[in-house]
Amino acid sequence: MTQTPETPETYEVIVIGGGAAGLSAALVLGRARRRTLVIDAGEPRNAPAAHMQGYLTRDGMPPAEFLALGREEIARYGVELVEDRAVDVTKESTKESTKDSAGDFMVTLASGRTVRARRLVIATGLKDELPAVPGVAARFGRDVLHCPYCHGWEVRDQAFGVLATTPLSVHQALMVSQWSKDVTLFLHEVAETDLSDDDLRRLAAAGVRVVPGEVEGLRIEDDRLTGVRLVDGSVHAREALFLAPRTVPQTELLAKLGAEFTETPFGAYPVVDPTGLTSVRGVWAVGNAMGFSEQVVNAAAGGYRAGAFINGDLLFADLDAASRV
Repeated sequence: MTQTPETPETYEVIVIGGGAAGLSAALVLGRARRRTLVIDAGEPRNAPAAHMQGYLTRDGMPPAEFLALGREEIARYGVELVEDRAVDVTKESTKESTKDSAGDFMVTLASGRTVRARRLVIATGLKDELPAVPGVAARFGRDVLHCPYCHGWEVRDQAFGVLATTPLSVHQALMVSQWSKDVTLFLHEVAETDLSDDDLRRLAAAGVRVVPGEVEGLRIEDDRLTGVRLVDGSVHAREALFLAPRTVPQTELLAKLGAEFTETPFGAYPVVDPTGLTSVRGVWAVGNAMGFSEQVVNAAAGGYRAGAFINGDLLFADLDAASRV
């Protein structure tokens, strides 16, 4: 179909976001013979990491290689992929629409192109906002880390530091003690009085040392982390530093559609059913667009599940429409 301003190109499903969740949904939909478009802005959350772990048969694979293979796979089934950014989305009722039906969705891209779909998958993920400590951003994904399940094995038995930005950082310090018995919790933005008796008891039981005071920066030697420097000038030898970034869900498009959200300690996320269906009929959210803890393997599974349910949703909508003719 030739696109004009009056006749935007139409797909059955548009997937916004080309990470593990979005590509997985697109793969299922392509194999189900659904005309599908993936819109990818090219900003994967795990881009700073050299490898991804914990994904059966893909353990240790570089994230960029994983995504490249995923793109190749969806192309085999006729799924289109455009490198662009979705900047706006609207829901339009059709003459066949009822109160419970999905209608059509119009998506506007940064390039100015507009496309239409019967169903949407929002797989836009989240962004990590790092503490403003010099050296942290440059080392993130290397020896400044956030997830022990993602990176703990690779730095096992090294000297760990944990940068506390909230009292929840105590939990992170306790968790990483599974991978090293040499753990120091730098309180940084947390006062000693913020630690509960249970916190102190557990930290002591885990052998985690607690160091008060603000962290000023990192000591880097020969392109590796060798220490954490406090504002008082003291340097504590460390080889890996764990921290908890502030997570910012990239859910602006869901908000534009009027989706219902719920507040969590890690940000506001859309209310979804077990398939990823949001409160907006015809719109699914998958991966980190629907939850904080969706690792790559979970995101891929969620995308698969959503893709299968979307295909069924379209099938029965068409059968019901045909039966009413």
